[in-house]
Amino acid sequence: MDELLSILKKNALEKPEDIARMLNLSIDDVKARIAEYEKQGVIRGYQAVVDEDQLELNRVTAVIEVKVTPEREGGFNRVASRISRFSEVQSVYLMSGAYDLLLFVAGNNLKDVALFVSEKLATIQGVISTSTHFMLKTYKQHGVLMETSHEDERLQITP
Repeated sequence: MDELLSILKKNALEKPEDIARMLNLSIDDVKARIAEYEKQGVIRGYQAVVDEDQLELNRVTAVIEVKVTPEREGGFNRVASRISRFSEVQSVYLMSGAYDLLLFVAGNNLKDVALFVSEKLATIQGVISTSTHFMLKTYKQHGVLMETSHEDERLQITP
């Protein structure tokens, strides 16, 4: 991966001046490359990693495995594209293994997610089966640790 993209993935708020210094480029070059990545769709957006457990939102996140009937000349693309359009769906991935698609879905409560699965997801032509797992706690997200304990985890030496 391009070093510029690596820097932005770690910290999208990094200033172009600092990136230019790190990469030994001009500020204008950095800004132009970022603009070109955005124009090409390589950079699709910028997001903050938020520890929602601290916000007490009472939101529910589920990981849903979906088995799909592949279609001639389309594979899983039509079903994945249709699923991606639902507002409840945060992410969709094509996977290897027993299931074909992996979804991350958010809802206000367990019932919302259950209704999404039974009324929207399961009714899509080509969806054979689903397996839903509810996330209970987030320890690490997008490479960022959610625990901020500063305690030294080393064992103390005692005589």
